[in-house]
Amino acid sequence: MNNSPALFILQAMHFEFGFYSSLLLIFFVHGLVYAALLLKRGLKNETVSDKWLGLFLLLCILYIAPWMLGFGGWYDNQPYRDMLFYVPFQQLFFIGPVIFFYIQSLLNPGFRFGKKHWWHLLPGIGYGLFCLVMFVTDKLILHKYYFLGNGQDPDFDLWYQLVGFVSMVFYFLLSLRYYNLYRTMIVQVISYAELVMFRWVKNFLLAFLLMLVLRLLFFIAGLLPVFNDLAYTGPWWEYFSFAIIFYYIAVTGYSNNIVAKVPFRLHLITNKKILLLTGTHTPNEKDTFEEAEIIENNFDTGKENDIINEWKPRILQLIQQEKAYEDAELSLVQMAKTLKTNPTILSKAINQGFGKNFNDFVNHYRIEAVKEKLQAGEQKTQTLLGIAYDCGFNSKATFNRAFKKAAGVSPKEWIEKNVSGLSTNTL
Repeated sequence: MNNSPALFILQAMHFEFGFYSSLLLIFFVHGLVYAALLLKRGLKNETVSDKWLGLFLLLCILYIAPWMLGFGGWYDNQPYRDMLFYVPFQQLFFIGPVIFFYIQSLLNPGFRFGKKHWWHLLPGIGYGLFCLVMFVTDKLILHKYYFLGNGQDPDFDLWYQLVGFVSMVFYFLLSLRYYNLYRTMIVQVISYAELVMFRWVKNFLLAFLLMLVLRLLFFIAGLLPVFNDLAYTGPWWEYFSFAIIFYYIAVTGYSNNIVAKVPFRLHLITNKKILLLTGTHTPNEKDTFEEAEIIENNFDTGKENDIINEWKPRILQLIQQEKAYEDAELSLVQMAKTLKTNPTILSKAINQGFGKNFNDFVNHYRIEAVKEKLQAGEQKTQTLLGIAYDCGFNSKATFNRAFKKAAGVSPKEWIEKNVSGLSTNTL
């Protein structure tokens, strides 16, 4: 830590090391390191999600910077006081949109930041321009405090803190909806949904929700006289808690290595239609997207019987006789192409005809194939995991979860009851 660039800069400038300033400095430096690592990896591997997460961490360390530097003596000394006053460290209007773009880039390889996304950044840009106007007016034109005549940092004005909080809540809800639509969609269109369910996104959103809840609780506490008696040390705990949470996000987000493979487009206002890219490559403007419905698990076979009666035998032939389930990356679009139909019709036929979503439907036949191989004695020549891979599963965790969901017991328990000659150690 003694060789860190951030600490070198602070030593060259005015900084008073103490309990409150030093604790936040630790998280500031570590957050800066993780942000740099994510941005570097994003540029090297061209992973857009890493760049957005790195940017989010930069916004987080800027968020705690005024309190770290304030306890380091900056508000009591010039020119550091003016730096804190006129530089908008707390970019509250950018945090929400950056989170929303991170979620989209992580879940959807078809996401690209374009002209239509700039409007999300307009409030943040507007606040930056407002700070610039304050600086030019006070320091270059009037040569005195006009906008900042009250001697308060504008980052902590009540209007900015409240509107910024509302902005973050709005984008949290938007991100949560996007993730929920993704979870609804992904089990309908691919046969390896467990692998790309992105539980990390759920944990990330929970962590950000905790940030919002803590902000609200500390705001309410600030209305109490006993809390006000603590002066600056009371609110400091909010920023310390915030720092702990973004450090968790930094560590776990950097270790996430799951990559989405299904480019899509959807409308957040309605979940009736999605657009699925006809392939798994990086999309561009000339690509063809196929329209498909996000089908809920409504198994009313009394409706659309014509579709079910026409396509159910064809689907069974492709799955049972041609063993399409052995393709570990089998998708709804791929199967629709093979059967020369569209994803919407195929999804309806599977959901309403078989009472399962696409992912569970395909995994059912994979599991049945595993059972057949075990009962035929193939465990004598290869491991259980090898058999699972031959039947279309692409990971041990996915196989175990899918097996227990379909059979009601774990593979180990099923084997002990139904198969002789297989050691459970091969699991």
